[in-house]
Amino acid sequence: MSETVKRYFDAFNAGDVPRMLDCLSDDVAHHVNEGQVRRGKDVSAAFCAHMARCYDERLTDMVIFETPDGRRAAAEYIVGGTYLETDAGLPEARGQRYRLPAGSFFELRDGKIARVTTYYNLADWTRQVS
Repeated sequence: MSETVKRYFDAFNAGDVPRMLDCLSDDVAHHVNEGQVRRGKDVSAAFCAHMARCYDERLTDMVIFETPDGRRAAAEYIVGGTYLETDAGLPEARGQRYRLPAGSFFELRDGKIARVTTYYNLADWTRQVS
């Protein structure tokens, strides 16, 4: 299993943004579900700050896959969370709890994550918090 991806998700669950960012290449490309591609560590740091303000999430039931050459990885997991602060264009936050399956795909380079693409069912999440 990809140790870099495992460290990234362990840091996510610990709320340790500096440790998450340490897993990323300087030119990381973050393809978010239903959004624009975010490029670079600084942009990723700002995104993490925004997410921490609006959501309290923990990932469980994690399964990580890696290609034999170690250049690509994927993870499947369950997102359990609480919607803390209204995010622009989304339903009003009132502390609603949610749980939904999600997945991420990774490109790895020199022991760092160079690309992460995350997918989840936004319609399912919206139903749960509405």
